[in-house]
Amino acid sequence: MFFSKDICPVPFDQQPLNEFYALKNSCLFSCFGLGLKNYLYSIAVVCCISAILFTPLVLAIKIFSLIQFFAIESLFVTFTLVIILIRLYLGWSYVVKRLLSATIFYEESGWYDGQIWTKTAEMLTKDRLIGMYYVLPVLRRIKYTFAILVLVLIVEFFAYRLLC
Repeated sequence: MFFSKDICPVPFDQQPLNEFYALKNSCLFSCFGLGLKNYLYSIAVVCCISAILFTPLVLAIKIFSLIQFFAIESLFVTFTLVIILIRLYLGWSYVVKRLLSATIFYEESGWYDGQIWTKTAEMLTKDRLIGMYYVLPVLRRIKYTFAILVLVLIVEFFAYRLLC
């Protein structure tokens, strides 16, 4: 929803609601920001694609057994997922911070002329509802997935060290 210049002097691209919609509609964030089924499906697709992409690299490493191959491959896949989840978390956390804030810092024409604008009650309510009921659950899901992946990465690393 676009607010006129009389109500909101913030440029269109820097309004938190428009930043939210831009992020929500982007390719990477739209896959991971939907329901749980689509989220898990996206994780599975990323795992499969990264496993296919890293297979030649792992085969180039001198490997003596199939177990070592799978250990190294799973380390690469898990590390790729961790990197993607960090990007997702940084994007969504920036947007939720701007949605929940009562004031907006914006730049009119460049980095040297920043301004602060206080949201209207209607805009603040709408932004906070979207932040609380859409973005925060996505952030919570990313945090839990990230915690699980860090534990898996640690277990994989120790399993690899035991095998070598």
